[in-house]
Amino acid sequence: MADCIFCRIVAGELPSTRVYEDDLVFAFEDINPQAPVHVVIVPKRHIATLNDLQPGDETTTGRLIHAAAWIARERNIAEPGYRTIFNVNRDGGQVVYHIHLHLLGGRKLKTPLA
Repeated sequence: MADCIFCRIVAGELPSTRVYEDDLVFAFEDINPQAPVHVVIVPKRHIATLNDLQPGDETTTGRLIHAAAWIARERNIAEPGYRTIFNVNRDGGQVVYHIHLHLLGGRKLKTPLA
């Protein structure tokens, strides 16, 4: 989608600090990090929310999670621990309507989230 900021990042039209990329997903540093490690992982294909997933999208969503685990190992936060978050729609905190997985770590994270 031409007006989607994450689609434009994936297309290279907007700058980002790439962390990971494969044929289905793209990961980059969050521009407003909430933890020492804060990476945003998006599918290359535009899907607005988790509610818009279709049969066959399991490979893409699975790849998002595998990318998060790989990045966590690369950033040495896998063993101490990290958090992954999907925000869905307005009340769930979604701001950009292109599904994305937040990977946060590098310090002890507080609970609860809200």
